Amino acid sequence: MKMRLLAKSVGMTAAFSVALCAAQVHAKVTDKDIVNDAKTVEDVVSNGLGPQGQRYSPLKQVNTKNVKSLSPIWSFSFGGEKQRGQESQPLVKDGVMYVTASYSRIFAVDVKTGEELWQYDARLPDGIMPCCDVINRGAALYDDLVIFGTLDAKLVALDAKTGKPRWRKTVGDYQAGYSLTAAPLIAKGKVITGVSGGEFGIVGKVEARDAKTGELVWSRPTVEGHMGYLNGKENGITGGEAGKTWPGDMWKTGGAATWLGGTYDPDVDLLFFGTGNPAPWNSHLRPGDNLYSASRLAIDPDTGKIVWHFQTTPHDGWDFDGVNELVSFDYKEKGKTIKAAATADRNGFFYVLDRTNGDFIRGMPFVKKLNWAKGLDEKGRPLYDEAFRPGNPADAKDGAKGKTVFSIPSFLGGKNWMPMAYSQDTGLFYVPSNEWGMDIWNEPVNYKKGAAYLGSGFTIKPVFDDHIGSLKAINPVTGKVEWEYKNTAPLWGGVLATAGNLVFMGNPEGYLMAMNAKTGEVLYKFNTGTGIVSSPITWEQDGEQYVTIVAGWGGAIPLWGGEVAKLVKDFNQGGSVWTFKLPKS
Repeated sequence: MKMRLLAKSVGMTAAFSVALCAAQVHAKVTDKDIVNDAKTVEDVVSNGLGPQGQRYSPLKQVNTKNVKSLSPIWSFSFGGEKQRGQESQPLVKDGVMYVTASYSRIFAVDVKTGEELWQYDARLPDGIMPCCDVINRGAALYDDLVIFGTLDAKLVALDAKTGKPRWRKTVGDYQAGYSLTAAPLIAKGKVITGVSGGEFGIVGKVEARDAKTGELVWSRPTVEGHMGYLNGKENGITGGEAGKTWPGDMWKTGGAATWLGGTYDPDVDLLFFGTGNPAPWNSHLRPGDNLYSASRLAIDPDTGKIVWHFQTTPHDGWDFDGVNELVSFDYKEKGKTIKAAATADRNGFFYVLDRTNGDFIRGMPFVKKLNWAKGLDEKGRPLYDEAFRPGNPADAKDGAKGKTVFSIPSFLGGKNWMPMAYSQDTGLFYVPSNEWGMDIWNEPVNYKKGAAYLGSGFTIKPVFDDHIGSLKAINPVTGKVEWEYKNTAPLWGGVLATAGNLVFMGNPEGYLMAMNAKTGEVLYKFNTGTGIVSSPITWEQDGEQYVTIVAGWGGAIPLWGGEVAKLVKDFNQGGSVWTFKLPKS
């Protein structure tokens, strides 16, 4: 196994090896390549292994019979002191891997040798305000460009061969709390991005730019009342009058950040983006549904128009967000094909929607002991149990702190950012979830630019003594959990399903694991030496199947985890890329 340590950081320039780059053939990535990414096995050119985000590969060279022989062939270190959480999903094209790292860095690596081809470091200003670690979740490929977002809310396009900047655009004001952490999405020649920063009272939005030039095509805010733009001109409010579902002027700092990015379904020609918490967390300050926070939005990729919305937690009072990925899939019912989409929400409910119009098909809790709602009505709206909504500080004698409640799940969610996978073979969704609750209370708060805008306090606690993490195999048609893998530490990384009847996942204990997709039996484990909070990929090179995972402990849990953070305080940080394949023998 070949180990390589990174020599040094390179600031705003890209260091690259002319000899190594010359050996690579760089074909341009097209819209057709991206749409077909889920079917082609020789590369990974989109986040989610296809714009629908199913994270399924038809490869089966590595399977339940031989996965125990999977062996590491190289490990690449991100190097330096910039460790923290590594949540990136790599991309692979023409023998080159493109992988982002903490502190807005990106690397190009030779997939055969693990040798660095080039590195680009964004020069971040003082005063950046990422809420949940200095992570980055990946890049996008288009034409001859590699595009990724930075913690100071810039979108940067680099030459895929050299790593040199080709264009750079500002998406938001980092001093107001805006940042970019999600992998950009490519659809119909446009690079589509959301924004992070809901804890600072920013206004969420989805924006589309010409992927080759970076020029803005449209911008669609995700809080009602704010103006959208198309081709540089005002193009109407997001839907609904200003303040219609918000009191007073609170819509002006309404949150609803689109911080996880989105998916695209060419079948119905719609973008699917989730929106985050309304700001502030203290729900008593903003009575109403607070559109379009904590929602799934279907957006026209040509104009930015919101075609339909589905709100999972109206009047969110727990920071449940609604950003979790909406994954397209089809299933048969009474001889008819249903064009569906599924999402596992932070609020602990798993939803199946009609992706053509957003209609609710079914929903069910996927975490145990969920208590903030008694269930869902016929349209999928939660039936609140107000005994578990944190109290109004105005009702307290001193007005300083409202009644504390113990809510399940915690604000970090039944499922947080970590993407689930859907197997086209088993028909199951593989959902990385966590079983935890929180003491939560409300406090008075006022908006101040660049300051945390919460109005709540909290302490996260485990629900069970023997585990927090839980990988669940969910049947979206019946709602049944077919099997469950319990993990001692919280799960914070994504999942990959393959035609080899395998499910790949990493855990904070540092193991890359492979499980039987039908039974959940653990068939393979390899310890990378640091916690895994990223999403694995697989592809084929010269007739052999490769598997890659990024390792590096961090993310939101050590920062926000309360009592749970104490359980993982001794986990080692790191920053490396591990690549595996079967021995040729």
